[in-house]
Amino acid sequence: MALARAEGLSFWYPGSTAPALRDVSAGLAPGQVSLVLGRSGSGKSTLLRAFAGLVPHFHGGRFSGRVEVAGLDTRRHGPARLAGTVATLFQDPEDQVVFTRVLNEVAFGLENVGTPPREIESRALEALASVGAEHLAGRLVTTLSGGELQRVCLASTLALRPKLLLLDEPTSQLDPDAAEGLVELAVRLARDRDTAVLLSEQRPVLPLELCDCVLFLEDGCLTFDGPVGQARTWLEERHPSFVSAGGDVGVHLHHFGEVVSRVDGVSFAYEDHLLVLDGSSLELRRGEIVALVGPNGSGKTTLAKLAAGLLEPLSGGVERHGRATYLSQDPGRYVLRERADEEVAVGVGGDLAAASPALAAVGLAGYEARHPRDLSSGERERLALAAVLAPEPDLLVLDEPTRGVDPERKLELAELLKANTERATLVVTHDVAFAKAVADRVVSLAPGREPVHA
Repeated sequence: MALARAEGLSFWYPGSTAPALRDVSAGLAPGQVSLVLGRSGSGKSTLLRAFAGLVPHFHGGRFSGRVEVAGLDTRRHGPARLAGTVATLFQDPEDQVVFTRVLNEVAFGLENVGTPPREIESRALEALASVGAEHLAGRLVTTLSGGELQRVCLASTLALRPKLLLLDEPTSQLDPDAAEGLVELAVRLARDRDTAVLLSEQRPVLPLELCDCVLFLEDGCLTFDGPVGQARTWLEERHPSFVSAGGDVGVHLHHFGEVVSRVDGVSFAYEDHLLVLDGSSLELRRGEIVALVGPNGSGKTTLAKLAAGLLEPLSGGVERHGRATYLSQDPGRYVLRERADEEVAVGVGGDLAAASPALAAVGLAGYEARHPRDLSSGERERLALAAVLAPEPDLLVLDEPTRGVDPERKLELAELLKANTERATLVVTHDVAFAKAVADRVVSLAPGREPVHA
């Protein structure tokens, strides 16, 4: 018996001529973990929003078919009525945060669904502990790394003890150990609490080991719905990159040129005065691709921003030669223009002629007139990548560039980055398979914040 079911679901976002979902029918059973896969823009996030009641109540647009959750028709019962029954971890956790302190943030949802006051703090702390984030309870949200913030937002959803848990790319900013723990936690919740879990992922290798069934979306159509064993065979025949261990595209050996950026013995602390880096060093040379990996909160983003000149160290020195561009972890928050080509042209003085080849390089040719907010998360990620490629920088810094990017696009991104030997490239990532595939050198920030070369 399905806890939630979509029947003949089609949906058009406002102003869109093509449906995001086309005649989709699927059921989600209690105690079952369902994995939804597909390329960027295939409709995965829209399907999760439909089960949460956000489509169409929040997004507007045109809706046909039927979605029912725990006996409630979502056409008549919106997100407020479904709160507590359904909980969602969104693709962009930055947009999910309300409060400045972590514990207050996790408690907020409990307060909204009328949890008895005496239970709120203990349930919030229990949820933080379940995702390995109890030590963050007193921290300012603004001082968290992307991965730490993702875990806090997950704790907020788990605290509600929902019947249906919707996870939209929940491991995109997590280190491998944390990602494995999260997926195992989702499976445990399904088994122990009889929760239905719907999980969207672009790093599918681990979820495919643990989930019960797989949905695959192509251009809004559900082209596969079945048990994971059958899914593996189907994917190997039609979409092999989704079941490979990383899509190894080979590493080209180059003769590396002069130093473009050198970070020497730097220390840095944010406003809560916690020392994030202490005596860290990193050298980046022209023609080299360096992958910076390490656990959440180890200081990877901070070190990358120092290398790019976006932060000044408390101590130590930073040397830079030439122009640097930086792709942030959450580029969707920084949209400035109404058209995709205008967005890309911001960094080149509004030169639209320079924007078109940059869009084409990331697979967005023909998207020039699209509004950035109308793109999927993965497409917005590629749009932001085009914007930092267009100025032809000497140093390109990419912070989690595979977030929201499907496995096939990751292969294309690796080839794109390796094709340019005139710049230095620093890739901050938790996607270890991608790091190994693209990088000439992998540098790990150990828990003590000291870079370790691999």
